[in-house]
Amino acid sequence: MIKYCAPCHFGLESSHSFEIKKIGGQNLSVSDGRISFEGDLSLAARANIRLSTAERVLIELGSFTAQSFSDLFDGVRGLALEEFIGPEDAFPVKGHSLKSQLKSIPDCQSIIKKAAVERLKAAHKVNTLPETGPRHQLQFNILKDVVTLYLDTSGEGLHKRGYRKNSNDAPIKETLAAGIVDLAHVKGGSIVCDPMCGSGTFLIESAYKSLGIAPGLRRRFSAESWASIPKSVWEEERKAARADIRQSGFKGIGFDIDENAVKLSRANSNAAGVGEYITCAQRDISEFRPIDGAITICNPPYGERMLELKQAEELYKKMGEALRPSKTNPCYIISPHEEFEKLFGKKADKKRKLYNGMLKCQLYMYYL
Repeated sequence: MIKYCAPCHFGLESSHSFEIKKIGGQNLSVSDGRISFEGDLSLAARANIRLSTAERVLIELGSFTAQSFSDLFDGVRGLALEEFIGPEDAFPVKGHSLKSQLKSIPDCQSIIKKAAVERLKAAHKVNTLPETGPRHQLQFNILKDVVTLYLDTSGEGLHKRGYRKNSNDAPIKETLAAGIVDLAHVKGGSIVCDPMCGSGTFLIESAYKSLGIAPGLRRRFSAESWASIPKSVWEEERKAARADIRQSGFKGIGFDIDENAVKLSRANSNAAGVGEYITCAQRDISEFRPIDGAITICNPPYGERMLELKQAEELYKKMGEALRPSKTNPCYIISPHEEFEKLFGKKADKKRKLYNGMLKCQLYMYYL
């Protein structure tokens, strides 16, 4: 059994846990913004391909207490790095430290690198490590003097699905969008509407959820080049993910006041392979009318980003008049504005604190 860790956006831990259990993760341990779990080697491939809310998939190599650089060196040297890192593999080091005796990140990087070199040279019985082979990114986390060392199996962050080559000025991250789609209870036959579709992320992630399309199916991962995970594992997991794609009555409907955003949503939907399920048109929010049986999900412009604050506040008032949320017309809106409900004209049935990047937001949920 291998121990894994998959970070996620704060506030999405429940959705993230459900996904990890669904793919076979065992012995889950949940903390703010990350979940640790266990599984076999194939789970590294399955998690990267199938998890929609994970930011990346890490293998936990070990954990120990270190209050000095000597402790740090000895702790790293005691870990079985050779189980994954070969004699020719590259192993750069990065990480962070919080509330710990060891504060200097460059010094910690240097010590961890030296200890890893000593361990790997001894384990592989070599005098030099050329680091010309596949990249094995070592990542350390030091919190209250407890050091945890990870191997990053993903490479680029998992929010990079491969379909969004271009985006508008303020796109929502794909992993956060997937979590909101999950909280909105999008299912097989759902109709999803985004009246401010931007680059189409909510519509595409909704289509993926409804059709059972694994979000990582169209991209590659760092660990695919590792000798420690057979290529057949990745091939089998991709084959299984393709077999799980299902027919669905899903329909995605997008609108945006910006013609370029409409074109972008269409292009991204096609790139994601779900263009046939999504339609987009140019329309101002004041002209919007609720669509029977649709789940409305949107990320309206914030005053801090794209509009002046007063313009954003006026927009929220228009949204309240146009969207008219109800039991038959549920709405899920993410915003950082503390007075959103007042401006929107209706108190949310439920709220959830989320972070869009570094920006603290609330997901306002209307479904009653």
